[in-house]
Amino acid sequence: MAAGAILPRWRLAAFAPSARAIQLLVMLALASLVVAAVAPRMWTVGPAAGMTLLLLVIADGVLAGGMVVLRVIAPEDGEVGEPLPIRIEAHLARAARWTRPMVALSTDPRLCPGGRLDIALAPDALAGHWTGTGAPAPGRRGTGTIARGWLRWQGPLGLAHRQITQSIAADVRVWPNLAPARGKALQIFLREASFGLVARRIRGDGSEFEALTEYQPDMDRRRIEWKSSARHARLLAREYEIERNNQIVLAFDCGQAMCEPIAGLARIDRAVTAALTTAWVALKAEDRVSLFGFAARPLVMSPFITAPSQFHRLQQAAAELDYRHEDANFTLAMATLATRLQRRSLIVLFADFTDPTAAEMMIEMCAGLVRRHRVLFVVMRDEDLHDLAGGAVTTPGDVARAVVAQGLIRQRALVLTRLRQAGVRVIETPWSAIGTRLLETYLAIKREGSIG
Repeated sequence: MAAGAILPRWRLAAFAPSARAIQLLVMLALASLVVAAVAPRMWTVGPAAGMTLLLLVIADGVLAGGMVVLRVIAPEDGEVGEPLPIRIEAHLARAARWTRPMVALSTDPRLCPGGRLDIALAPDALAGHWTGTGAPAPGRRGTGTIARGWLRWQGPLGLAHRQITQSIAADVRVWPNLAPARGKALQIFLREASFGLVARRIRGDGSEFEALTEYQPDMDRRRIEWKSSARHARLLAREYEIERNNQIVLAFDCGQAMCEPIAGLARIDRAVTAALTTAWVALKAEDRVSLFGFAARPLVMSPFITAPSQFHRLQQAAAELDYRHEDANFTLAMATLATRLQRRSLIVLFADFTDPTAAEMMIEMCAGLVRRHRVLFVVMRDEDLHDLAGGAVTTPGDVARAVVAQGLIRQRALVLTRLRQAGVRVIETPWSAIGTRLLETYLAIKREGSIG
């Protein structure tokens, strides 16, 4: 499905002098001044040349022709951070093939940085038909609108351009990015959790004894059952049943700290992409997944999803996570989450912190959750701080910035150390590796059998 807008037949389009015509007019004005100074009797040459240029501009605008039709084709859905193809089709009457028409679109800033998209059109196989494609990368989730469009093209002399403005009002829904779930994450899942090795993996990597089986060369030697092997005169190994039907809660801090951009996208969008990738693998592994979002108060709490066929419900819930320019209330959020969980669960908390007071509350609430649940804290490494701390020092300002950055790094390290001491498992990694690290940690915790 595509959202499009067709501008109706338009016989008269406004036209204006081009940059070339203005440059020629300035040159004529200067030349007229010189002529008037050297030969005063020939002062009429300047106005005559100016009138001639004006007539040429008008003629060029008329020869540029009119627009017959303009179509803006945009997909109804896109993903944050992924190219969004927007196609332009135009039919211009009597326009030369070297005219180089341009289209400017006014969009929601979440669709295109700055809210403007310029697209150059090229001639199509059909006479008078022009096409072009733009591919902006949406920067935020939500519904964005392509509001208006401007089409401009020049006449054959390049002295005038015609322009038409029309409302478009095409809506585009921007969803969380699922590209990792369709690529590398599935390969990791195929290798580590399912397909091909599913029978041995489910019965081979857990914590509850299941049965004895013949030892295979790729098995851990510590699993060999020596007494049974001696009795049967062949090597036998212990197999364990892996945990299934675990509850996984993906909790997102939607406050101001997580809305700060990192590599062009908000931290929360990076977190949502990694979380949905792990959620897809968890559903394939027969676990139950829920999504929880909070800022100054709880925002979203989805029901537990139990099958991969319902994955779209998690994607919809993630799309509802709004960007809040307020500090997160960890005390209220974690207390609310604890009351809604009736059994032991794995809570994956995506958050960031800058305020020491908020960090203290976060540590206290996470320590309280550890008594009943397994808690995994995920934070993206702040590369900017490390660059400031390790950068070249040439001025007193560089020294001050390096000292402040070192202090913030030590403060973050102290908070993460205290979380680990409280029993919270911590992942601190660059944003580019957060998805892989989270997936590997989830699979490791699942093998340990410490969730249920």
